Amino acid sequence: MKFGIALPLLSLFSLLTPSSAGSAPHGHAVVINNCADPFYLWSVGGSLGPRQKVEPGDNYSEAIHRDPVSGGIAIKITEGENGLFNGSPQMIFAYSLAGNGVWYDLSNVFGDPFGSHPVCVEPEKDQCPSICWPEGTNPGGGNSVKSCTEGGDIVLTVCSSGC
Repeated sequence: MKFGIALPLLSLFSLLTPSSAGSAPHGHAVVINNCADPFYLWSVGGSLGPRQKVEPGDNYSEAIHRDPVSGGIAIKITEGENGLFNGSPQMIFAYSLAGNGVWYDLSNVFGDPFGSHPVCVEPEKDQCPSICWPEGTNPGGGNSVKSCTEGGDIVLTVCSSGC
């Protein structure tokens, strides 16, 4: 059985440096659905946000922010509308503000919800590292934590055109 590392990472991120309330805006966390079917997501910090249905060709966006309880946010994505609650495979797009930057990560738990479909996390700023999984799973295992101090949006594209 796989266990998620996103929440421990979020706690770690929040300890790295103090929150920088009042610093420059960091853009948005955006999730784009390029798949043939809808998927569902929840924004999770110290509390669970409402379920969002993301239709093919549509997107979800939230301002990158610091959660006052957990320090970070995990956007949990499943193929089924109750996937968060029934042990379905989840893709977790997590982020946390630390100092003047944002840390971001991509992971799968309980399986691979988008196996065989490319998924990419691409920051708006070219100077920031991207995360790309050509077959919907982490090609190297291990963690895929990245950070950026440039600001701007961080975009996860599910069923992207490739890496």
